[in-house]
Amino acid sequence: MIFNSIDYFIFLPTVFLLYWFAFQKNVTLQNLFILTVSYFFYCWWDCRFLLLVVLCSAMNYAAGILLGAVENQKIRKIVLVFSCFLSLGLLCIFKYFNFFVESFINAFALVGVHLQERTLNIILPVGISFYTFKALGYTIDVYKRKMEPTKDIIAFFCFVGFFPQLLAGPIDRATNLLPQFYSKRTFSYDKAADGMRQILWGMFKKIVIADNCAVQVNYIFSNHDVLPASALFFGAVFFSFQIYGDFSGYSDISIGTARLLGFNTMRNFRVPYFSRDIAEFWRRWHISLTSWFRDYLYIPLGGNRGGLFKVVRNTFIVFLVCGLWHGANWTFIFWGLINAIYFLPLLILGKNRNHLNTVAQGKTLPNIKELSQMVTTFTISTLAWIFFRADSISQAFSYIGNIFSKTITATPHANEAEILPFISIMVAVEWLQRDKEHALEKLEMNPVIRWVIYYALILIIIFFGEFGERNFIYFQF
Repeated sequence: MIFNSIDYFIFLPTVFLLYWFAFQKNVTLQNLFILTVSYFFYCWWDCRFLLLVVLCSAMNYAAGILLGAVENQKIRKIVLVFSCFLSLGLLCIFKYFNFFVESFINAFALVGVHLQERTLNIILPVGISFYTFKALGYTIDVYKRKMEPTKDIIAFFCFVGFFPQLLAGPIDRATNLLPQFYSKRTFSYDKAADGMRQILWGMFKKIVIADNCAVQVNYIFSNHDVLPASALFFGAVFFSFQIYGDFSGYSDISIGTARLLGFNTMRNFRVPYFSRDIAEFWRRWHISLTSWFRDYLYIPLGGNRGGLFKVVRNTFIVFLVCGLWHGANWTFIFWGLINAIYFLPLLILGKNRNHLNTVAQGKTLPNIKELSQMVTTFTISTLAWIFFRADSISQAFSYIGNIFSKTITATPHANEAEILPFISIMVAVEWLQRDKEHALEKLEMNPVIRWVIYYALILIIIFFGEFGERNFIYFQF
């Protein structure tokens, strides 16, 4: 089941009504209901892989219990390593087995040794990268004694399988979300209304922005060798907005849905395309994943300690692993490498934490310097996204090479102009609300105008949205 489907528009109101009117008597009933509907939500895609969600939950729950019961540090480390091995082992088998086998065979072929290819016909379970990291983060936090292990198995299984986050995050921390399953939730009109606003904005970004961009992007990338450079330019820009509208739209719907049920989950995007350098961009893009890698990989590697060489080494490792996390293809690894290279000058000059505040804070418009910084960051991010979208590294280089040709001044398709007004609306609204948790939060204006905005967005979605239940991009990760 996906958020932008008729099924979900039936599922969510049903869950909402039953949750608040039939299962609000005590926390156990609420949690059992959430666990049931979460597993039903996942089974709507494929019941066979629900076992992996249960297995991942059970392994990390048991690891937490063992870590809490044992004081000997060597034994605790063995438990942690074994838990990581099992969790990441399942992830590697389902997501990376064929990739590693094919890469191994290709490496031997370069030196003239031809091995027989033996790959498996493996279906990638939706959400496996997300719920694996979510559960593993809990085990690591218990090992580091950042939190006490839970003995409430229902609450823990709810935490891992929570349906708003199950398929594509955010990868919420156990320290934030798990304790919320311990106490009974009470209905809050303000929280529910805010959740509805965030869901509305997420639907606008997904159905109007991302899915309309996808139509153009798919055509342009498929025909990049015959289209003029001007069309390729728009294709690259539209993919930047497609992936942002798609994934941040998913995150908005996920966070808004959780708020409807009384939960506060972590923010996943903070207007990243208004960033003034690539370091700020990565503090604002897919926050739950980047902060996960920071806390559970970058810092254990040494973080900022040990001199410039180790800092650069750790940064490159994180970006390469981040690229691999996104998919079993060399294009993702190369995309991670490009972003690490972008990061390098900031690390060397010690300017990777220069922009910690909101751009043009307290002002209506940015100054010339801020505007040029944002345009530069968006441009280099867009170039990197070409590798993310391309089927192969060679196709990405071919695409970029064709952009920088004399046909850049040629007339592109007429269809490009249809999407630009909606992109402009999204950019304008998010700029005005850039210091808020989401774009429709606390619209401090006349109630009539506020409701006109809501209905206008609904009408735009209905009349200009690209329907057909398009999957979210990050479902493949």
